[in-house]
Amino acid sequence: MLKAIFFGLGSATMLTLPAFSQLPRQSDRLQVVYPPNSHQTNAEQIFLIGSAPLAGTVEVNGQRLSRSELGHFAPSFPLTVGQNRFTLTYRQPSGATETKVVTVERLASAITPPRELAEPFPAVVIARQPQELVCFQVQAPAQAQVSVTLGRESFPLQPQMGAVLPSNAAVLTLDNEAPTGSFTGTYGGCQRFSEPGNLGQARYQMNFQGRTSTAASLGNIEILNSQALGAIAVTSAAGVARTGPGTDFSRLTPLPQGTQALVTGKEGDWLRLDYGAWIRANETQPIQGAVLPTSTIRSVRSQTQATSTEVIFPLQRPVPVTVAQNDDTFSLTLHQAIAQTDTIYLAESPVIRRLDWAQVDPETIRYNFRLKTDQQWGYDLRYEGNNLILSLRHPPQLGTNSLQGATILLDPGHGGSESGALGPTGYPEKAINLLISQKIQQQLTAKGANVILTRTDDRDVSLGDRQAAIANGQPTLALSVHYNALPDAGDAENTAGIGMFWYHPQAHDLAQFLHDELTSRLDRPSYGVFWNNLALTRPHEAPSVLMELGFMINPTEFEWITEPQAQDQLAGAIAQSIERWLRTKTSP
Repeated sequence: MLKAIFFGLGSATMLTLPAFSQLPRQSDRLQVVYPPNSHQTNAEQIFLIGSAPLAGTVEVNGQRLSRSELGHFAPSFPLTVGQNRFTLTYRQPSGATETKVVTVERLASAITPPRELAEPFPAVVIARQPQELVCFQVQAPAQAQVSVTLGRESFPLQPQMGAVLPSNAAVLTLDNEAPTGSFTGTYGGCQRFSEPGNLGQARYQMNFQGRTSTAASLGNIEILNSQALGAIAVTSAAGVARTGPGTDFSRLTPLPQGTQALVTGKEGDWLRLDYGAWIRANETQPIQGAVLPTSTIRSVRSQTQATSTEVIFPLQRPVPVTVAQNDDTFSLTLHQAIAQTDTIYLAESPVIRRLDWAQVDPETIRYNFRLKTDQQWGYDLRYEGNNLILSLRHPPQLGTNSLQGATILLDPGHGGSESGALGPTGYPEKAINLLISQKIQQQLTAKGANVILTRTDDRDVSLGDRQAAIANGQPTLALSVHYNALPDAGDAENTAGIGMFWYHPQAHDLAQFLHDELTSRLDRPSYGVFWNNLALTRPHEAPSVLMELGFMINPTEFEWITEPQAQDQLAGAIAQSIERWLRTKTSP
């Protein structure tokens, strides 16, 4: 799943690729496509991906390798901290040899407490409300005495014990257990402040081994006036709301353009909004003048259109929203909203059975749409002035014996300067993604479906443009076509199989169905079905699934991936599975 091309330290290592006029299944020389020389990694092991002519043998540091039927290899070797040297030797039957040397540096992963004060919080300007906890932290050596002063208040900080969690990518190798907590050099503590104003920098003091040192935070700390909070309006088409002030924090429901909210906190260029989510300041603009802290809402009505049912929520101001999907329920939450509702009108709709609502707390309303089936087909949220418009898409109307009426968007992953994963011969994932997508297109078109491709040749297509193709094309389904790789800690030689990735619940059943059908029909191993926050699983306009159809880096599976008859069988099985799923979900 981690590609472009492979990951070592969390950023991709790009390799120079040969130009391929045809799909290469075998190598005519010794090739090592990963890792590149002088590679750095935090992993405890590394795999070597490559190939050589089948006649002859390949050794690594004198150890003979087992290879696939076409001569590919992907062994893993343990790494010691520091430099690791791998000498690969190909011995031809004639006795001639070819040698390549790869060095890999394993970086120390243990966190060593510093000898001086370091990383004083905050590194950026932050703002909090009166009486809200402000939590300080700084790095210092063990057994030190550390304190912090802000304004006229000083208090001691305590050593913090805790586990450093593995990255999200660790779940892809089933190695995401939390380690035992230990002291990593962090001292911390929290305090409340009452008076609004700029309290300035946090000043830290350390007494250690008979000497005293000090450090000041780079950022100031401000306490906001809760009676005069600023307000913003979202300017992005879909403002990215998160659980915290940074891209490491999880995404929440995107905020429709025009959403208004009070700002209750700041951290650098991140703003905390009145309902708790954070958003980048550059996705907003300040609102001049007073903004209502809450909005009332009275009546609600719907109108049924050709391909969707629209529900209109008239508000005093555009408030933040949150969406949740269940099998037969679509839940819309309005934050900073108070109901004065007596009447709701729902027009006859192919999707909505009933609407229930409740004021779940004094400033939050939840609307639960009870649906007629357990499959949802996409939704959209937008503001038109102070009216929130929710569009729930209708199921497709299929032809009797064809897929006429269905539009399938296929997204061949990567392309242009972005190669994706490399197979042992250096064959890039971007090429097989396009080839298989075109084969699937042929199969679906023959069944009567309208098929949209996000690219038809080897070109760069941004993730934003791929997402826009889904939003603008309004397909019945969106499938992103990929082949897989692993982080350095993975076992490339023994990891294989088909995997599916989904984000919105409306896509889960499709992801599971495709996985089960393909592994069963084609007798392929299973890599699994994953919930994953990916650019091509996040679109909500249609059920969107990212397919990983096999591992480019697995020597044996690469041979299956590049075998023309197997490609035709795979494309046919995908098209048949799509048809079966659509028939099942649209039958009365």
